[in-house]
Amino acid sequence: MSGVQTAEEAMAGVGAASDTPVVDELAGLTPEQAEQLRAEWSRELARVEDEIATLRTVLQSKIRQSSELKRKLGITVWKEITEDVNQGLKNVKESQVYQTIETRLAELSKAVTEAPIYQKTESVIKSTAEKTTSILGGITAGVSSKLGQMRNSESFRSIEERVGSAYENVKGKVASRSNSTQSFDEALRDASRAASGATSPTIPENKPLP
Repeated sequence: MSGVQTAEEAMAGVGAASDTPVVDELAGLTPEQAEQLRAEWSRELARVEDEIATLRTVLQSKIRQSSELKRKLGITVWKEITEDVNQGLKNVKESQVYQTIETRLAELSKAVTEAPIYQKTESVIKSTAEKTTSILGGITAGVSSKLGQMRNSESFRSIEERVGSAYENVKGKVASRSNSTQSFDEALRDASRAASGATSPTIPENKPLP
């Protein structure tokens, strides 16, 4: 209602009154008049303090009622704190100061990325990566080329032919001597000596030397 003074208005009035010079309202009064005025002030103070006590009682009752309703609705203290924090963050993000800082940071980031030293550093890193990739590709190609040349060389073919010949000899001897007492190891040794170009005759293990 318009006749009720709000707490903010009352506090503003107190602050304004405290800033003005104190006027002795008892000056020029007789002792009886001063005493009557003091008594009136005392009664007014008692009435105001009684109203304050009543308001405190009503406020406490309302707080208890609010807490009970929150409990029934499942509104916890933690939920209230979370909502307050989220609302505070929202207010900060929507504030003019936050918007100004965000804009300045975006401008700073743009200025850094467009600076010549940043562009040069990025170019050097990109060039180094490309050179590394090229070097690795060259090494791989060189190794593949060397392996191809080695496979086509006479030495590699000679080794390949000897290994193939030795395998065939072992396979043939094992097949032809399946009924003999000669083991696979003996046949493999004979094939190895044949592959290495040995010309000395093979001496059976069960025959004594002359």
